[in-house]
Amino acid sequence: ISGYSLVVQARDSGIPPLSSSVTVNVDISDVNDNSPVFSPANYTAVIQENKPVGTSILQLVVTDKDSFHNGPPFTFTILTGNEEEEFTLDPHGVLRSAVIFKHMVSTEYVLCVQAKDSGKPQQVSHTYIQVRVIEESIHKPTAIPLEIFIVTMEDDFPGGVIGKIHATDQDVYDVLTYTLKSEQKSLFKVNSHDGKIIALGGLDNGKYVLNVSVSDGRFQVPIDVVVHVEQLLQEMMQNTVTIRFENVSPEDFVGLHMHGFRRTLRNAVLSQKQDSLHIISIQPVAGSNQLDMLFAVQMHSGGFYKPAYLIQKLTNARRHLENVIRISAILEKNCSGLDCHEQHCEESLSIDSHSLMTYSTARISFVCPRFYRNVRCMC
Repeated sequence: ISGYSLVVQARDSGIPPLSSSVTVNVDISDVNDNSPVFSPANYTAVIQENKPVGTSILQLVVTDKDSFHNGPPFTFTILTGNEEEEFTLDPHGVLRSAVIFKHMVSTEYVLCVQAKDSGKPQQVSHTYIQVRVIEESIHKPTAIPLEIFIVTMEDDFPGGVIGKIHATDQDVYDVLTYTLKSEQKSLFKVNSHDGKIIALGGLDNGKYVLNVSVSDGRFQVPIDVVVHVEQLLQEMMQNTVTIRFENVSPEDFVGLHMHGFRRTLRNAVLSQKQDSLHIISIQPVAGSNQLDMLFAVQMHSGGFYKPAYLIQKLTNARRHLENVIRISAILEKNCSGLDCHEQHCEESLSIDSHSLMTYSTARISFVCPRFYRNVRCMC
C-alpha cells in the first residue's frame, strides 16, 4: 500500500460539543528491498553461423516490484562466458553477436549476466544464457502465391489489412522476413515479421502486381501477390440479388468454392459473354451457419439486369449451382417477420464502405464492405 488518507476529528467537552476535522495523508516511502527478476529465470537461444556482426540473439525481460525510481532503467553486464568478447549486451537488454560465429569452432556458449536496478543501495540479480551455434540455412523458404480481391465503393476505400502471405522454411530456426519493393510503398505495406499485407486508403479501380519477397537471412524468394480492386457503382445496389448458402463459413467459401461457383453462376445468369458479374459482398447470417452472397450483373451496354430477371435465371439453374455448393434460398425481397398487407414489402440495402470484412486463406483473400438489409411494409 503506497499511502493512507485519514480523517481526524477533534471534539470538545462543551454543551453542545463542537468539533472540526482535518485530513492527514500518510505516504509510504519505498525502500529498495526487491531485486530485479528475470523472466524466465534462465535463457536458451540459437544463432546461425555466418550471421553478420550485430545480429540480435535474445531480448532479456526484467521486472522489479519496487517503485519506479527503485527499478528501471537496469544496468546489464556480462560477468562470465564472454572472455573473447563474442557478444555485446545493450542498455535495453538485447544480446547481439560481436563476431561472425562458426559452427566448427564452437557449438555452445554459456553466459552469466547481471542486472542491476536504479535504487540506493542497488539490488542485483543473475541469469544464465545458453547460446547454441547452428549451421546456416540450407533450405530456401517456400511461399504460396496470393490473389486478393477488394470490393469497395467509389473512391471510398479506407485501407487496412487485406491478406497474409503464408511462407514456410524447412530450417527449424530460420526467421522469415518479408519485404516490398520500395516504389509500391505509397499504396501498400507488408509487415516484415508476419507477412500481413496492408493497403493504404484511396485505391483506384484496377489490378496491382506486388513485388514481395521472403528471406531467411540467406536465401530470398519472390512471391506472386496480385491485388484486384473493384469499385462499386450506386446503381448496382438497386439491382442486387442475394444467394444464401447453407453450412459454409466465409473462409471456406472464399478458399474452396468462390472460383467454381463464380464460373457456374456466370454460365447461369449471363445472357452475353460481354456481360459482367459483380460479387459485391459475402456476409454470415447472424445467429446461423448460413452465408449471404450479394451480386449484380452488368450488361455490356452499361445498365444492370433487374433482380426479377436474375432470379428467374437462378431458379432454372439452381440444380447446376448446387453441384458446387448447397443453396438455402435465393432472396430478392425478404418479408419474413413482417405483417404486410398481401406481403407487399420494400427492401433496401445499405453498404458501410468503412466497415470492411477480410476473409483470408492461404491462396485467396476477399475484402468487401459490410451490408445491411432493411425491409418495410409498403402499405
